[in-house]
Amino acid sequence: MSRSVAVVTDSTAYLPQSVLEKYGVTSVPLTVVVDGTPLEDGTREAAESLVPALRRHAPVTTSRPSPETFLAAYRRAAERGASAVVSVHLSSEISGTHDAAVLAARRSPVPVRVVDSGTIGMALGFGVVSAAEVAASGGDLAESAEAAIIRTAATRAFFYVDTLDHLRRGGRINTAQALLGSALAVKPLLELRDGRIELREKVRTASRAIARLEELAVEHAGSGSVDVAVQHLAAGERADQLAERLAGRLSGLGELRVGEVGAVLGAHTGPGLLGAIVAPR
Repeated sequence: MSRSVAVVTDSTAYLPQSVLEKYGVTSVPLTVVVDGTPLEDGTREAAESLVPALRRHAPVTTSRPSPETFLAAYRRAAERGASAVVSVHLSSEISGTHDAAVLAARRSPVPVRVVDSGTIGMALGFGVVSAAEVAASGGDLAESAEAAIIRTAATRAFFYVDTLDHLRRGGRINTAQALLGSALAVKPLLELRDGRIELREKVRTASRAIARLEELAVEHAGSGSVDVAVQHLAAGERADQLAERLAGRLSGLGELRVGEVGAVLGAHTGPGLLGAIVAPR
């Protein structure tokens, strides 16, 4: 179904296909290169290849979509009847994806507003859904973009990882912080802050770190109306348990999503990732 304002995002929003189809959102994939083989983020092949490669220490890298790929998405939106596009993407502090979208927007046949969400994963995904809901209800380009900006600004994303080595190798976290965490044999809790992945706390054991992750989510949710996502990589049992506990503690819980992240985010966090994303409504 064509809409006046089309919504484009990238694969690191990790929105289910059913949600993309419901709102007519186009997701442009990033690329993960596993042991020399380029794979599209979000595909089964990429997901199945990633964790074994990381565990055997095979080289894994990621790359942004090209401006031409974004331009093709904007042109398709125009061909389907869109008069404008809001393009919402992962933090520009983490990836060059936003910059590629900006370059493409200059050549688009319809106006494009590129939004730097300052975040990633379902923290980005919730913002994309907010933009799509406004667009579906007849909102214009400015209103749709503003909905994404407001939602992502209010959303908090907290993560536990088994090790900081993957983030350090990918240049996504301060090397000194990563080495300090390894030297002290602590379990790191991370937070997306000002578009960057920051070390929030150092906890002595995995069980205590996950308990603290839960507390951070509950503290940010408060008693208000919130949507929550629990995301993981090769830690499904932990994710289900965390989601169950949060469901029992959050009085204003709306939507609760549990799922595994794709290969691009997983490549930089490693197996054992457990994230709690809290998005006030």
